[in-house]
Amino acid sequence: MNDPSKLPVAKPPSAKPPLGLVPVLQLLQIPEKCLTILVKDHLPGLETLMPVQGEIQLHHKGTFLEVSAQATAIVTLGCDRCLNQYNHRIALDTTEIIWLEEAEDLGPGDALEREIEFEDLVERISPRGSFDPAQWLYEQLCLAIPPQQLCDLDCDGILVETEVAQPSEPAIDHRWAALAQLKQQLPS
Repeated sequence: MNDPSKLPVAKPPSAKPPLGLVPVLQLLQIPEKCLTILVKDHLPGLETLMPVQGEIQLHHKGTFLEVSAQATAIVTLGCDRCLNQYNHRIALDTTEIIWLEEAEDLGPGDALEREIEFEDLVERISPRGSFDPAQWLYEQLCLAIPPQQLCDLDCDGILVETEVAQPSEPAIDHRWAALAQLKQQLPS
C-alpha cells in the first residue's frame, strides 16, 4: 500500500491568475503610465522546475501598450535524438507592441470566411479591457523553447547494437533437412 506521506502533493487550482489581470484604464492613472510587475511564481500550463523569475514592464503609450519582459525558467525537455530527458534554461528578454483597439464585430459565420490581412497579425486588446501578464508571459516562454530539442549538440542519438553473433554453422530448418542432404550429394 502506498504511504500517503510519499505521494506527490498537487497544487490546488488557483481561482485567479498568479499575476492578476491589469485593467488598461488603470495604467493611465499610474504616474508615467508605467507598471513593473515582479514575477516569482509558477505559471499555469508551463511545468518548470522552479518558479519563473523576472519582471514584466507595461508602458501605456496612448494607442498601444509596450510590454517587455526579462525572465528565466528551467524546463524539462525530451531530446529529439536520444529521447532522454534533460533540463533546459530559458532566458527571455523580449518586447512586444499590443495595439489598443476594439475588435471588429463579426458574425458567427464571418470568422471562417474572412480574408486575413497583414494588419490582423498583430495582437490587440480593447482600451477598456484587461491585460493578462501571466498568459502573455506563458506564450513568450513557450516561444523561447527551442523547436529542435537536443540534450547536447554532439548527441549521437539512440545507440543500437550492430554486432550480431554469427553461428558457426548456419541453422537449417528441420523441414528442409532432406533437401540439404540432397544438395550435399550433388557434384559441385
